[in-house]
Amino acid sequence: MLQPTVRRTWAPLGQTPIHHSWDRRDRLSAISAITVSPRRRQLGLYFDILDHNVKTDDFQRFVASLLRRLSRPIILVMDRYSVHRAAAKRLSPRFGRRITIEWLPAYAPELNPDEQVWNRAKYTDLANLIPDDVDELGHAMAASFRKTRRRQSLLRSFFQHAKLPLQRM
Repeated sequence: MLQPTVRRTWAPLGQTPIHHSWDRRDRLSAISAITVSPRRRQLGLYFDILDHNVKTDDFQRFVASLLRRLSRPIILVMDRYSVHRAAAKRLSPRFGRRITIEWLPAYAPELNPDEQVWNRAKYTDLANLIPDDVDELGHAMAASFRKTRRRQSLLRSFFQHAKLPLQRM
């Protein structure tokens, strides 16, 4: 949203820091996935930013684009968000053996490494950001995701946080 996520900030002694923003509800939505490559022993981060709430068709297109980029079949591990459940019913028949779907337990975001992508973007890279418009917010989000994608150690830490071991990576 265009409202800042206010975090701790600095100001001269005796001067309260002030964030000037206005009550705007414009927003962007995003989809992301962390990939694990057993051959190259690397992690990847793919994302898409949308100007509307994520719908089933958006998620299907995102998974189809992942399959185009990745040459091997994938195991898609998802939470039980309604869009994911609806898309799963369509993805399996459409892609056959190229996709296997596994579900995270209900109400267990701490087991999802991808949640840490969002936490990092929101509470670190975009903290205190007051964008002028959704375009500026979109550029900042994309920059955050690209920065995270380049840092293998950071992506690995997301799996460590979820207590999911990566075999010899």
